[in-house]
Amino acid sequence: MPRIVPNLWFDTESEEAAAFYTSIFPSSRVLSVIRYGEPGPREAGLVMTVEFELDGQRFMAINGGPEFTFNEALSLEIRCSSQDEIDRYWDRLTADGGEPGPCGWLKDRFGVSWQVTHEAIEDMLNDADQAKVDRVMAAILQMGKLEMAEIERAAAG
Repeated sequence: MPRIVPNLWFDTESEEAAAFYTSIFPSSRVLSVIRYGEPGPREAGLVMTVEFELDGQRFMAINGGPEFTFNEALSLEIRCSSQDEIDRYWDRLTADGGEPGPCGWLKDRFGVSWQVTHEAIEDMLNDADQAKVDRVMAAILQMGKLEMAEIERAAAG
């Protein structure tokens, strides 16, 4: 069965990013580092790729150059099981130059977009009671980091 491995394009920060991400998520590790050789296309010795694993999900980071940058068209979602987890991931990913965004979204210091959410939100937004769904969505739209106590109060009416 083929595996899908997201590839993240950096200018020169792939090794730093992999170390940052593996320090945040449990059961994470760097699997391999490959460097450019003499044929290039970048200078010999520069890290070319870093394969790493975040809690069982493999990723590849490449130092491909400055031609491409990250934007919100692609984000990585973290489905948390508690407010403590939301707080921990939000704080770590926005640290040292990360940027908070609306509705549980943020950008880390490398420009990668993340959604730090709670596993219960999908069920809340799929509820048969449309008024409840509307209250939950209205609450989320007023937030940066998600606050589950407020979202649960909105759901309850």
